[in-house]
Amino acid sequence: MSKKVINFWQDHSSNFLKMAFSHDRRESIENPDGYGKRTGDCGDTVEFFLTVFGGRIKSVSFKTNGCINTNACANTVAQLVEGKNLDDAWKITPDEIADYLETLPDENRHCAELAAGALYLALADIQNDSRTH
Repeated sequence: MSKKVINFWQDHSSNFLKMAFSHDRRESIENPDGYGKRTGDCGDTVEFFLTVFGGRIKSVSFKTNGCINTNACANTVAQLVEGKNLDDAWKITPDEIADYLETLPDENRHCAELAAGALYLALADIQNDSRTH
């Protein structure tokens, strides 16, 4: 029997590697316009902090205690929604996150679902806060 050799660096797309190892958006901010936190069945947690100006998402930051796949998905959400209007941000899906990453393992698709869910909670928080309208 031969074992499949896994080369992490060559088996992942450049998008995945960039999103997995980037930490420039990992921070919590005080008094965000939108905040969402979600914990998955795997135990990973993602928190998003959104600021809005002129109906657009001005900045996105996040915190996570999750695995490298969760970090990649949270970074991807931040990348995809920053600068978008709120209606377009609601259209981000787990499929779009996985497509952007290109090489998110199928067994870690729940990480994309977790990140999208935390985003939706942050967007709902914005809609429920009369200060942002």
